[in-house]
Amino acid sequence: MNRLPGDAENAHSSSLGSCPSLRDVHTINPTQLMARIESYDGREKKGISDVRRTFCLFVTFDLLFVTLLWIIELNVNGGIETTLEKEVLQYDYYSSYFDIFLLAVFRFKVLILAYAMCRLRHWWAIAFTTAVTSAFLLAKVILSKLFSQGAFGYVLPIISFILAWIETWFLDFKVLPQEAEEENRLLLAQDASERAALLQPGLLSDGQFYSPPESVAGSDEESEEKQDSEKPVV
Repeated sequence: MNRLPGDAENAHSSSLGSCPSLRDVHTINPTQLMARIESYDGREKKGISDVRRTFCLFVTFDLLFVTLLWIIELNVNGGIETTLEKEVLQYDYYSSYFDIFLLAVFRFKVLILAYAMCRLRHWWAIAFTTAVTSAFLLAKVILSKLFSQGAFGYVLPIISFILAWIETWFLDFKVLPQEAEEENRLLLAQDASERAALLQPGLLSDGQFYSPPESVAGSDEESEEKQDSEKPVV
């Protein structure tokens, strides 16, 4: 008889000890989810993703590299001033490299405006610039006399064509899929955090752990004696 209150007390204390661990289990996952959501929000606050920034840097490299090659071509063919006047002021579609430089400027302006300033999430802008670049370079190579002007007649059109298609590949296979994946992860994390907040129980109150006071040892025997004494004597 005396062991029962002790066992009940041990079971009650063990239940009290297990409740904080259950509460911790419910609070760990929402905290991790909120931390992940805050990390995604921090990325959004930066204004532009890392992969998109890399793409914009590559577009800038495209312009600078083509400009560098064009300046080298100006120096090789008789000096910058003389060749610049010949290719710009006396522009000739069949022999000038100035239009290839303008083509690089065109790609730079359209892509930076679309994907850096407007933060476009579609491929139509890069498709437009690549189509214009490819058509113009193919026509220029077929109709012009660039191949008779030395190595730059091959280098500038080929480099410009390759850079345009690398930009297309990088945006279509790296930038847009990675940003879409990060957005899906953010939506899933927000959905999971909302579900966890709905399923998470509130703080346990003291009333949930209320137990009646323990009976004093020997109280059962005293109650039986009182009942015997109250019986009428026959």
